[in-house]
Amino acid sequence: MTAVTVTHELHRRAVVADAHNDLLIAVTARPPRRWAGFFRDRWLPQLRDGGVDLQVLPVFIDDRFRPEGALRETLRMIECAHTLAEGNADEVALCLDGDDIDAALASGRIALVLALESMPGLDAGVELIPTLHRLGVRIASLAHWGRTVADGSGEDATGSRLTEAGVEALRVMERLGILFDVSHLGASGVAHVLELATRPVMATHSSARALLDHHRNLTDEQLRGIAATGGTVCVNVLGEFVAAEQTDRTVDRVAEHIAYIADVVGLDHVGLGPDFIQEIADDTMPPCCEDRAYAELLVPGLEGPRGLPLVTEALLKRGFPETAVAKVLGGNVLELFRKELGRPA
Repeated sequence: MTAVTVTHELHRRAVVADAHNDLLIAVTARPPRRWAGFFRDRWLPQLRDGGVDLQVLPVFIDDRFRPEGALRETLRMIECAHTLAEGNADEVALCLDGDDIDAALASGRIALVLALESMPGLDAGVELIPTLHRLGVRIASLAHWGRTVADGSGEDATGSRLTEAGVEALRVMERLGILFDVSHLGASGVAHVLELATRPVMATHSSARALLDHHRNLTDEQLRGIAATGGTVCVNVLGEFVAAEQTDRTVDRVAEHIAYIADVVGLDHVGLGPDFIQEIADDTMPPCCEDRAYAELLVPGLEGPRGLPLVTEALLKRGFPETAVAKVLGGNVLELFRKELGRPA
């Protein structure tokens, strides 16, 4: 049996979990009447071809909606997730806890999990977190690039920790069973969260700082801190976080980040958070915009979900046992979600 056949067979058998795909941005760019159909026609085939069994759907709000329209757009994107799930109930299921995920997987459907990226529109409104939990949100982060109730990694020079509202947000999330996501959070904020956390935290789309010194990547100390909570670090495959030089932005380099993090924290704490952006950017930005040129930021072959089997192949080539590859592909994220997702304290 050839290596490729083995790879695809293993990839097919494994549970593949993608902890970060911004596809809701592309879906909500359409009129609501098209949401379910657009997802079925455009995104479902890609997820199936990539072997994705568990898909986290982050709600990310573009700057043009902030601040006045951020909460409305947040609710609109959450409604979109419910709409596309209801309109494709034979293929996907919006899941609130590990039992829901297991039921979806057992029926051959893709399990969808709602996340918030930086909690846009809430500001210091911690009292709205339970509302979002009732709407299905099960993962959330407090910051993106800039400043909210915590500073994003782009503000690392401030050295700031969580605000009082940020501390309260962590407490509320832990009580409700919403997983805290430290991706994008500034270094001092990550340290603060790790000091306070009483339940596992995760990084949904972050890579290794030791391999590329970018503020969006995590240091060894941060990696160990996340693992010590029982959490998982899901590796970002976006090229600018993988290697400084475009020629080094390869699938093998992504596998190197995975292997490095596994060496630092152990195989039980590594997953995938690809952060595919090319199609979303091309699909939502007008042709006149220079920012549409994302090719130099990408890892060839990993422009979208269909490329995920390449990660399996690269890990096998590095000598990872099949059991270890299965953990990285989704087994670790699945176990974390089974234990923590939607489970009240």
